[in-house]
Amino acid sequence: AVFAHSGVENQAVADRMAGMKTIGASMKTLGGMAKGAVEFDAVAAQAAVDAVAAEAAAIPVLFEAQETDPMSEAKADIWTNWDDFASKAAALESAAKGVSITDAASVRDAMGAIGGSCKGCHSKYRM
Repeated sequence: AVFAHSGVENQAVADRMAGMKTIGASMKTLGGMAKGAVEFDAVAAQAAVDAVAAEAAAIPVLFEAQETDPMSEAKADIWTNWDDFASKAAALESAAKGVSITDAASVRDAMGAIGGSCKGCHSKYRM
């Protein structure tokens, strides 16, 4: 199996990491456009936003089982505060679905909306 991070032995954790890696790559695409480092491409930007929404929808399923691995950055608080964690995943999905890419300015708006949701979860549930 191909793992998102080398050394991960638990497949459930590897699957979670792969989903997060997809979100990260999508945010990198958007960030490059928002900074002007990458030429604006409405199709690529919308695809990145759509990928974030799809992966966000999968987060509760991927984290439902309390799986661990030494390589995991997930805090145990996820499972002790499940409702809050799941609501943060839903907020990320909603933020991404609420974005429509029309021009370079809309990419910056997307970064703000989506990035805030990412930070809200990472600051509480990621080591």
